[in-house]
Amino acid sequence: MLIRSKAPFRLGLAGGGTDVSPYSDIYGGCILNATISLYAYANIEPRNDNKIVFRIPQTNEEYIFDSSPMLPICNDKADLMKGIYNRIVKDFVKKPLSFTLTCALEVPFGSGLGTSSTLAVAILGAYAEWLTLPLGEYDLAYLAYLIERVDLKQAGGKQDQYAAAFGGFNFMEFYADDKVIVNPLRIRNDIINELSNNMLLYYTNSSRNSGDIIEKQQKNVKEQKAKSIEAMHKIKAQAYEIKEAILKNDLDQIGHILHEGWTYKRNMADGITTPLFEEIYETAINAGSTGGKISGAGGGGYVFFYCPGNTRYAVVKALENLGGTVQPYSFTKKGLETWHTK
Repeated sequence: MLIRSKAPFRLGLAGGGTDVSPYSDIYGGCILNATISLYAYANIEPRNDNKIVFRIPQTNEEYIFDSSPMLPICNDKADLMKGIYNRIVKDFVKKPLSFTLTCALEVPFGSGLGTSSTLAVAILGAYAEWLTLPLGEYDLAYLAYLIERVDLKQAGGKQDQYAAAFGGFNFMEFYADDKVIVNPLRIRNDIINELSNNMLLYYTNSSRNSGDIIEKQQKNVKEQKAKSIEAMHKIKAQAYEIKEAILKNDLDQIGHILHEGWTYKRNMADGITTPLFEEIYETAINAGSTGGKISGAGGGGYVFFYCPGNTRYAVVKALENLGGTVQPYSFTKKGLETWHTK
């Protein structure tokens, strides 16, 4: 038997970073995001030899352990898989398991699309399918958050886990005590198609450790640095503005809002932008884009631009010589999906 799952990556359209404590605890955070047709996959194949095998085919890595109730966390690429296994055993099955877990991503790690959190949701979904665990979208997202942020002590926010679990366009609210409210948006298909046409996704062929940037952001809030906090307030307000623009089909306002937010984003913490990002951004604007945004914490990965009318073609042409690639995608309405084969 094979147990399979897939969870979609997301574009953080506005409000990114306000889901990170302590900002969300003190001021409340708001994020608008949407899932896209790029996925993290998890596959579980039960074994009967008292072994646990973790495989990452993209990097030709394999980790083999004797079956036990607790696997050691030792700062390697399998830590996320080990941390999830440890939680599943501790909270649910109460006994060791034996299986092969194979994971795959359609984008590189550190790309700014919520890779590790999306993979965590996909893995948890596969376990839930295999073991018939009574976990809904909120449960899966919160469990993924606990494993990453509490168990593994990885810096980051909360939006990625909930986006992967729920899917679609969502306006999310974040408060103290890990309270999260997911508000799904009802958007006409013609609006979604137009937004997809006008939103150009570009991979810079560089990656980053988002945790370093997020830790700087958290430090700025803890130290009450006015410039950083004010920037985050502005970023949060833009989540409301872009939500209204989409719901009212006033899509061309999005580029202008994003362009204004470019400055706010850079003021949240050092390292968010780089000379390469600045060159890419300026090139896209000069070619006809009205605004853009770094996807995720910044420092590397993907950037997206709003290109009104037919300007996307000129923007694609202008970006050809900057070492990156335009990423085809479409917006999706579904979140985590799981199934099994006999």
